[in-house]
Amino acid sequence: MKNITLIGCGAVGALYGLRLHNLLGKEHVCFLVDENRKLRYETEGIFLNGEKAPFRYCTSDEAEAADLVILATKNHHLAEAIRLMKSSVGPDTTILSLLNGIESEQLLASEFGQEKVLYSFAVGLNSTHTGNTITYTAEGRIVFGEKDNAISERIMAIKDLFEKALIAYVVPEDIQLQLWNKFMLNTTYNTISSLIYATYADFDQPSVLDLARLICREVQMVAAKEGVLLPDSLIEQNHRIVCSLGSEGKTSMCQDMEAGRRTENQWFCGTVIKLGEKHGVSTPTCQALSLLVQAKEHMLLNG
Repeated sequence: MKNITLIGCGAVGALYGLRLHNLLGKEHVCFLVDENRKLRYETEGIFLNGEKAPFRYCTSDEAEAADLVILATKNHHLAEAIRLMKSSVGPDTTILSLLNGIESEQLLASEFGQEKVLYSFAVGLNSTHTGNTITYTAEGRIVFGEKDNAISERIMAIKDLFEKALIAYVVPEDIQLQLWNKFMLNTTYNTISSLIYATYADFDQPSVLDLARLICREVQMVAAKEGVLLPDSLIEQNHRIVCSLGSEGKTSMCQDMEAGRRTENQWFCGTVIKLGEKHGVSTPTCQALSLLVQAKEHMLLNG
């Protein structure tokens, strides 16, 4: 895989885009953007840990079919990303979506074909994103796999690419289990932190753990209806991991709320509520938290 297109130049896309740029060079790696973003990025630049990123930006009219398309946008930009990337998806293109939640792969498969889409997410990345400046304290890793967990030729090709680019990765035995566990973690701690403006260290208290367990139980119930069993041990494990990330870092949803940006509430608690309604499962905790997030977003965006 030599020609890579990335969509989304936030903390996730910029970090992994830089690694790929350093390996393959500007001629083989581009960030797909609209005209306005291209002008802004080329004029103002994007700074990663204090250094200006050397990225190449291209519009859909300039893009060519890529071997690998990596999506790293927020969920509310996915529809726009799908429109932009149509010229980048050719007969042999593989699509890797690092979006939060559990819905993007299905939408991409319906648009471009299941055979083009891998299941994936980024985890462990700790960063602060302010304006055009991104600061990293932990780079995290990409978790990816085929829907059926097969070790296919393209899985091996991406493993080789990531190893050469110094991108940490994991190909798990069960990608669906890991995807749903990340969804459970995100739904829990992104939501809580966006309401109380918590750092990771702030989560280390009994009241947060009790609330986390209530949220996780609802995720477990809808996941089971979707055919994925999330063991109780993951709840305690996730809590320990999140609390260990330190007093400086905050979740992306907390940062969005503090900056007055729209959050991904719809794809966290909102998805749990939607699946609960689909399967006749009660989700009162997620319903209450989702309404609180909506109220707070409304105040910030319209205040």
